[in-house]
Amino acid sequence: MAAQIGTILVYVGLDAVGDGLMKLPFVRALRAAFPAARITWMAGKGHTVYADSLACLVTGLIDEVLDECGVGSRVAELAGPRPLAGRAFDLVIDTQRRILTTLILRRVRHRTFLSAAGNYWLSDIRPRERRKPAAMVDQLLMLADLACGRPVAVQAPLPRDPVAEWAAGELLPPGPAYVGFAPGAGGRHKCWPLDRYIELARRLTAEGWVPVFLLGPAEAEWAAAIATVLPEARLPLQQAAEVTPMLTIELARRLSAAVANDSGTGHMLAAADVPLVSLFGPTPPEKFAPRTRRLTVVAARAWGGEAMDLIPVEAVAAAVRGML
Repeated sequence: MAAQIGTILVYVGLDAVGDGLMKLPFVRALRAAFPAARITWMAGKGHTVYADSLACLVTGLIDEVLDECGVGSRVAELAGPRPLAGRAFDLVIDTQRRILTTLILRRVRHRTFLSAAGNYWLSDIRPRERRKPAAMVDQLLMLADLACGRPVAVQAPLPRDPVAEWAAGELLPPGPAYVGFAPGAGGRHKCWPLDRYIELARRLTAEGWVPVFLLGPAEAEWAAAIATVLPEARLPLQQAAEVTPMLTIELARRLSAAVANDSGTGHMLAAADVPLVSLFGPTPPEKFAPRTRRLTVVAARAWGGEAMDLIPVEAVAAAVRGML
């Protein structure tokens, strides 16, 4: 089927930064499955970060981004002019599940329509077993598999940015063996305590590894405390002339392994395919765990609750050493 698909429209409601990072494995799988197709990404109900802040991550993976299209919300759209009037696609992939939106989107001219809405009721392609994977990324990857007609075993590589590569090489030059730590998250309730990250880094430093702390703007205040107790630690994002997602990913490529909370930085580390230990507390890992080649999830539920401080240093240290 892949050889017959020349144009693809992917519909999303909107993409915040976290959404865009989480959807990267789907974008990469779709490009691997359809290397010659023209892929159009349409945000029907809001803004997609693929149009601006994360555009660098999908260059070459997505050919066209249609932002804030105003498609998929109103009953009135079921009559009158078709959405994207005058355009047609070989394949339309609907990534959401609201029936009204799917009915509206189905009016876009197409040869094949794929949607899980209504248990694939409106879809031209249906799985043999109509199950809904728990993980959001697996739900999307299932659509890529169905579109291709077989499991998509590989993912297209992320684009490389020569400027970000050079900057990462200056900040983390070759030679030392680096281990990464991303102690931040969108909410502090999702953060493993900073003092435990520092203790873990201290133990690994004694074993010859160089700790690298990736601190975003919300965690910048932690830099001084880390530098005081861990003078060997690198804080590359605090030294960078400009912080971009591509720089974070290029820095991650230089790590032997990394530890992160359930966070956007965790998904950037996963996008770099670094061996990753992912820490979870109040959010379910089966739904939000990042997708990467080597992943170990350490969840607070193993110690009887959801609070991140239930996770002992010993457990995370053992997971990291397993990766190293």
